[in-house]
Amino acid sequence: MTLRLLRLIGPVGLLVFAVLMTAFGLVLGSGAAERLVSDPGAFVRWGLPFAKLIVNLAGAVMAGSLILRAFALPRGSKPYEASQVIAAAAAIVLTAAATGAGFLTYLSTLAPELSLDIGFGEQLGRFLTETELGLAWLLTVIGAAIISTFAVVARGAIAETVLMILALVCLVPLSTQGHAGSLANHDAAVMALILHVVGAAVWVGGLLTLILVRPLIPRESIGAVVARYSSLALASFMLVLLSGVARALTSITALADLWSPYGALLGIKTAALAGLAVLGAYYRSRMITRLARRTAFWMLVAFELLIMGVAMGTATALSRTPAPADSSAPVLVTPAEFLTDAPLPAPIDGTTWLGEWKLDLLWAVLAGAAAAYYALGVHRIRRAGARWSRRRTTAWMAGLALLAWVTSGPSAVYSDYMHSMNALGRVLLLTAVPLLLASAAPYELAIRTIFPRSDGSFGPREAIMRLGASRVRTALSAPIVAALVFAAIVWGGAAPGIFRWTLSNQLGHQMMIVVSLVGGALIMAALNASGSGREQAGQRLAAIGIALVALLSFAAWVGFQQGLIAAEWFGAMGRAWGPEPVADQDIAAVAFLLGGGVMLVAPVMLRSSRSPARGAQEQIDTGKAVVEGKR
Repeated sequence: MTLRLLRLIGPVGLLVFAVLMTAFGLVLGSGAAERLVSDPGAFVRWGLPFAKLIVNLAGAVMAGSLILRAFALPRGSKPYEASQVIAAAAAIVLTAAATGAGFLTYLSTLAPELSLDIGFGEQLGRFLTETELGLAWLLTVIGAAIISTFAVVARGAIAETVLMILALVCLVPLSTQGHAGSLANHDAAVMALILHVVGAAVWVGGLLTLILVRPLIPRESIGAVVARYSSLALASFMLVLLSGVARALTSITALADLWSPYGALLGIKTAALAGLAVLGAYYRSRMITRLARRTAFWMLVAFELLIMGVAMGTATALSRTPAPADSSAPVLVTPAEFLTDAPLPAPIDGTTWLGEWKLDLLWAVLAGAAAAYYALGVHRIRRAGARWSRRRTTAWMAGLALLAWVTSGPSAVYSDYMHSMNALGRVLLLTAVPLLLASAAPYELAIRTIFPRSDGSFGPREAIMRLGASRVRTALSAPIVAALVFAAIVWGGAAPGIFRWTLSNQLGHQMMIVVSLVGGALIMAALNASGSGREQAGQRLAAIGIALVALLSFAAWVGFQQGLIAAEWFGAMGRAWGPEPVADQDIAAVAFLLGGGVMLVAPVMLRSSRSPARGAQEQIDTGKAVVEGKR
């Protein structure tokens, strides 16, 4: 069997198996069964799942090609340019498929009669702009259209990075189209779906792109490119596995549910994932270093794509099959359930500070990955005979543990219901977490331990160095500028519309976490910057003063409020335990005072974490030693 035929069998087989498994899953799970009321017709019932399948495949190729290009392919090479064309073509297909799927979703949701009347068009417009489901499809179409327009012409690291991020963002609305799980686990189910779709897109889309550009990759470079994709695939597999388990736990509430049609389809998808894991482990350990056996390797890749087709088709059918937890979701009966889609948690007491958890899968995965990569960097440095402060390692692990506690622990459990817990989480994200992470010198560790590339590709080390030397980074590293950004974030989060958005919307909540961490990271990096002159010391002192004024003035504003901030939220929860809402708001003011205390000790802690006598040349020599040790 020729290599050209193998490269054709894989993608075609993926599409065929995906279509067959979608049809099988729809029959098994009754996902396309006729409705008793407002049935949109067989064409819509069967057409919508297959349109979604095309959307998923096109979205995967679009995102996967852009990420593979950025991570694995030498800049300016023929494969690099070809991947841009592939991304643009996939974005065009996604635009068309999402347009059709959005229209079919409208017909499936409202079951209107097809008409050329103006009323039909007005109703369609309202569906796309005023409903969450319609808006998700509209945003997907707009994002894909933008990428299809600029993917080929975009040049430069900034433009290409923006397109890559936009491609991943385009997958988010699609991720919310499946069933969201039971009421109490709604946010966890949505986040699990988002991470699941993103991981699968990078995995499948990257492999399809690798097959398409393979003829353009020089023989001497194919081993390095495949190895880089394999690293992406391994990370994607772990993300798909963890998010899949989390999603299953929100959908399956009892062992008997495994015998339902949903459970059967979930079992098929799990078996496919297990098969992909075995194949991935085999060719990572045996085949990548033996690419002389090219036919055997690409036969394995073609078989892997067939299994991916089974998994994607099953996933498409699952999105149309009611999960057992969805069919038994409790009725909204309390004020807290109406506001948060979840019942009130247990009364807060001494045991809840460690015992109450509400997993935020996104930050749990990021914290776990950051801990693993940092430990790997420390291992490389010590294996090369160099030293790395245990105090730095301890600070890094403590910062990540605190991040996990804020995003998944009691702060996350009670932040929707209590001003004080919400404020505590914000303050820790703004001050303590960035301080601990900055004390660990992650930038220095990355530069000294990530292996540089010599083939023109843009690896993690090159990206970090480019970011560190960028004009934006230079401007934001000025202590006074960083402090002003920090102050703007402290006060901007209190704007009524923004604050309410962070409480009621999952995306708003995640954006609050990101913005808080970025603001804290900027000022901690500025305070940790090298330079001992009088001018630099004066700027750092001024930055601390600005940050203190922001935190203390905000604490005073909260504490002296005559009424309750966000009274329509915190005052309407029906909470009968804990301090009264107004008294709890006063406690929130104290939390921001504690943030001021963290800012006062930050310079001392950052200074003590610096390496006392490690110059630039020593860092370069250490990096060389690490690379030579790897070789």
